[in-house]
Amino acid sequence: MSIKAFELVPAIERVHRMSEKTKAQIECMDVCGKNLYIGTTDCFVLHYMLEERSNASGKVLFHSNSQGQKHLALKKPIAQLKAASALNRILVLCDNTVSMLNMLDLEPAVGGAKIKGVTQFCLNESPVGNNPFCVEVCVALKKKQVALYTITEDRINHVKDMSLPEPASVISMDGHVVCAALLSQYCMLDYETGQQTDLFPIDTEHMRPLVKRVSREEFLLTGPSALGMFVTSEGISQRPPLQWSENLISVGYVHPYILAMNDEFITVHSILDQQQKQAIPFQGGVIMNDYDGRIFIASTKEIYSLVPVAWEKQVQGLLADKRTQEALDLTRNANHGLTRDNFLKKFKRIQQQAAFIEFSRRNLAEAQELFKNGQVDVRELISLYPRLMPSTSNFQRSVPGLHEIADVNQLARGDKQVVEEYKNFLRRYLEDIRGTVNARGFKQEIDVALLKLYAEINSPELLPLIEVDSGCDLKDCAEWLENYERHHSLAMLCKYHGDNDKALNIWSRLVNGDIKDDLFPGFEFVVNFLSNLSDHDLVWKYVEWALEKDQELSIKIFTERPAQEPPSERLRPDTVIDYLHRFPRAVVSYLEYLVFQKKLEKEKYHTHLAVLYLENVLNLMKANGVKKEHIDMARSKLRTMLQVSNLYRVQLILGKAKEQEMHAECAILYGKLEDHEKALRILVHQLRDYAAAENYCIVNSEGRDLNYRKRLFHILLSVYLDPANEKKELLVEPAIDLLNSNVTDFDVAKVIQIIPDTWSIAMLSLFLRRAVRTNMHGNRMTHIERMMSRGENLLVKQTSIEDMREAIVMNEERPCAVCNRTFSDPSFVRYPNGVITHIHCAKNKHVCPVTGKLFSTSKQS
Repeated sequence: MSIKAFELVPAIERVHRMSEKTKAQIECMDVCGKNLYIGTTDCFVLHYMLEERSNASGKVLFHSNSQGQKHLALKKPIAQLKAASALNRILVLCDNTVSMLNMLDLEPAVGGAKIKGVTQFCLNESPVGNNPFCVEVCVALKKKQVALYTITEDRINHVKDMSLPEPASVISMDGHVVCAALLSQYCMLDYETGQQTDLFPIDTEHMRPLVKRVSREEFLLTGPSALGMFVTSEGISQRPPLQWSENLISVGYVHPYILAMNDEFITVHSILDQQQKQAIPFQGGVIMNDYDGRIFIASTKEIYSLVPVAWEKQVQGLLADKRTQEALDLTRNANHGLTRDNFLKKFKRIQQQAAFIEFSRRNLAEAQELFKNGQVDVRELISLYPRLMPSTSNFQRSVPGLHEIADVNQLARGDKQVVEEYKNFLRRYLEDIRGTVNARGFKQEIDVALLKLYAEINSPELLPLIEVDSGCDLKDCAEWLENYERHHSLAMLCKYHGDNDKALNIWSRLVNGDIKDDLFPGFEFVVNFLSNLSDHDLVWKYVEWALEKDQELSIKIFTERPAQEPPSERLRPDTVIDYLHRFPRAVVSYLEYLVFQKKLEKEKYHTHLAVLYLENVLNLMKANGVKKEHIDMARSKLRTMLQVSNLYRVQLILGKAKEQEMHAECAILYGKLEDHEKALRILVHQLRDYAAAENYCIVNSEGRDLNYRKRLFHILLSVYLDPANEKKELLVEPAIDLLNSNVTDFDVAKVIQIIPDTWSIAMLSLFLRRAVRTNMHGNRMTHIERMMSRGENLLVKQTSIEDMREAIVMNEERPCAVCNRTFSDPSFVRYPNGVITHIHCAKNKHVCPVTGKLFSTSKQS
């Protein structure tokens, strides 16, 4: 595969003195700016002025004018010419002698300095000296040496010689390194260190040795088997070799191309990938070289130029052949001569074109990278997919176009699997660039395309896309979601756009089973949405439907409102309770929320809840087939409510409980009425639950003083020992257990008064021992406290006496330590650290107002 990188254009179609009758031919040449110098076989140096022009069609043409000629009075051909513009001199090699001519009139330089015994010379492409009016020249000598000279306008100065094992036929110099072709091998010379590095042998029978500098301290050499070998100054190769043709005559280099001429063709290779890019037929060539970035070729009598085709045309040619990587490499390395901004603009467009080429070839990984790096307008890509662009978009593809693709269906040619592959690519690419600089300004197009792609495959990413900062248009996407039956996603999109009524309508149909969607989370999701909805009119619109579905779950609509929601008349507790009468389980849950969670202290809520608990128990007791544990659970809730709350109407509940002989509940209610004896008699005589009776005393004495607690336990003991009870013998054991319990408190004197005379000391021994110990412990603690108080009192008196013994001298000149004013009356305050202040300046008698020292932690009296 080839491209047209160069065009062959005549520069001088017939060189002066080169008529058909003369035998003179071109031997060498050099170009410096517009000056072209030719050396002939009959020892003439010709000077031409070349002017490069372009015609109306853009084609490059050359116009030449002869400026003069000079015969060197020898019968040898001119072997080599090199112009040194800094010196205004031409270096000429003829008859193994290097001499200098003036660039303008071709006259010999003043002084006539020469170098003899030279077989070839070269200029240092990277001179190490700092003198701009001096050139460094390396010459190959007949006597197995190379020599280094510095040349000024009228002098040639010898610098250094280096010996060689063989004479050098071709040399090239860069910096302090000389690459030389000897008779049998190539070598690298370092004239600073004197080191010589052998490279590889030369087969002089089958190839002509050539040495061409291509970059800093890197040379291109003709190698065996028609290979072009790249060699650095260290003697190593960092690039793959070029595959050349046989019988090479000359080599030139214009980045990024290597040009090689043999007797039939000029071949063009890229230094980037070492591949041949172009072959130009050309016969009779004598010399070809690059001069200041331009390629000139000489036949025996004519001069031609290889004019580079504009790099943009080369790149477009490569893109037309779908050689995207070559096109990108050429763009990066071409001598485009553009500013950085202009180059980046062109390079991005080439990347974009390459991206669509790789896309059309289904090289999707490469295409994705190029789309990103080229910052392709994502709409260019989305527009290739039918109906994925928003319906409101007025996007038009760029002109001139980046591609010739109609859509992905054209690329797939009816293959559904290929279409899916392209859709998966678009989905991944949009996910990758979403939120990046490549997506800036195209949020709606990207989100709409992703939504439609997700909807087709029912992707779990569909909901997160809609829920978080979506740019999806409701009108454009609703029809798409409906077509693919993504009902929950449609509802979420409606919610995001503020159409909560439509969203709730869809969710209600999903709950009712009218439509289906596997991504729908269920009825609880709708309840949670309603519980957070600020539109109370819409809440009431769907409350009845929700309660009919599940009362206990739907009550969350009222009980789990947002914490920061302002009060609303529509959601006042009284309004909600009135509405919920049709839903008994819901009203119970709501009252529980008001009483136990919000802790509202309103008698009607507490009474209402207690009545509902009681009615539930009564209904369960009347119903047939109800398990006992269900009834016990209901009564437990009722008893807890009666015990915890103090706000319900006790008499109302007590009357209903007595009718149904609910003794445990009656005991709690009597306790609320402070009728503890009745309560305890129920627990002891009706329920015979002695542990419950003891617990009753403990619970009802919480937060009360010790005397109240003793009174409750005394009442319980009196119930146990009631002489009017016909079965009092049965209560002796619980009475003894009560007296011996560690959690009870009694007034011992009152207990002894009511204990039957028939009880022995042995029965009361444990109680009496504990009572004596408790009494003795109390007396001892009281004595200790009295003694500690007496000691503290003595310490205070001692401190007071010591303070009073210290004299305080007050006079009219003594100032207050706080306000610095004198004392006008004898009243003053003295702090323990000796600070004296006015009474009104002593704000706190425990803290020094000057030093801030704290003298006591007790509060100021």
